Amino acid sequence: MQTVVDLIIVSGETAVDLALYLLLPVLVVLMALMRVLEDKGLLALIAKKISPLLAIFGLPGLGVFAMIQILFVNFAAPISTFKIMEQDGSITNRKIAATLAAVLVMSQANAAFPLAVVGVNIPIAMLTSVLGGLLAGYLAYKIHGEDEQTAALEATKNIKAEAEKKDLRLIPLLFKGGAEGLEIVKKSIPPLVLAIFLVNVLREVGAIDVLETLMAPALTRIGIPGAAVLPIATKYLAGGTAMLGILLDLMQEGAMTVAELNRVVGFTLNPFDPVGLALLISAGPRIKEVVRPAMVAAVIGVIFRGVLHLLIF
Repeated sequence: MQTVVDLIIVSGETAVDLALYLLLPVLVVLMALMRVLEDKGLLALIAKKISPLLAIFGLPGLGVFAMIQILFVNFAAPISTFKIMEQDGSITNRKIAATLAAVLVMSQANAAFPLAVVGVNIPIAMLTSVLGGLLAGYLAYKIHGEDEQTAALEATKNIKAEAEKKDLRLIPLLFKGGAEGLEIVKKSIPPLVLAIFLVNVLREVGAIDVLETLMAPALTRIGIPGAAVLPIATKYLAGGTAMLGILLDLMQEGAMTVAELNRVVGFTLNPFDPVGLALLISAGPRIKEVVRPAMVAAVIGVIFRGVLHLLIF
């Protein structure tokens, strides 16, 4: 019983540290900025210009903001864009599904840039991110589907929401956006604690060791060393941040070559894990509704991106 209690306490500490020292500052600032851009009409203008390019893949114009945020800020940054999309009734659920799928496939900056120090090819990682993300977005858009009645209902909600908007000055807008960021962080803490606790339990009962034993033979056949089993298993159980530390240690010890590292990150350098999912779906109920099609499409996108890395490296 004491072991369970200790796991709960450790999981809680990890989740709160992540929420307070990573999510809180990033989301408060980004939500404040996004609210100002939205109120001044800049978001709508940019989205309108970009929409024709992304429409082919089922992504809304705002989808480009989420893609840029994951590539250049960190895995939590797209939450601010999802929050805006969540409240915009003109953006249908299937487009939100496409955007979520794309983000789940792409490299998160908080892991990609530290790994660049030990040999990760950032330009290639970003190129495969965009290609894999667009493929996943297209597939999620097709898998989800949505009837015209639902789309019309969402558009009606948007018209009502616009009518209720008040003209706010810059400082109140910043405070409003910051407060929304704080609310997102508060809502993200419970799923974070539960996700991290589950991972810690699996690690405690030896599930990761079993995975290592099962995965090693298959991975070595495609050019990924047995040493990579631990970071891969850790990634899909404990998240990208935990994987980052292990990969850095392996590279410093000389257990992996640069080419092997670049093969591994094709499958793992993304927010598609329990922690990443828990954070992204905390943006709102509409995001939660589209998780299934987004995850199915993201699986295909991650495999596609991983194969590209195997071919390139």
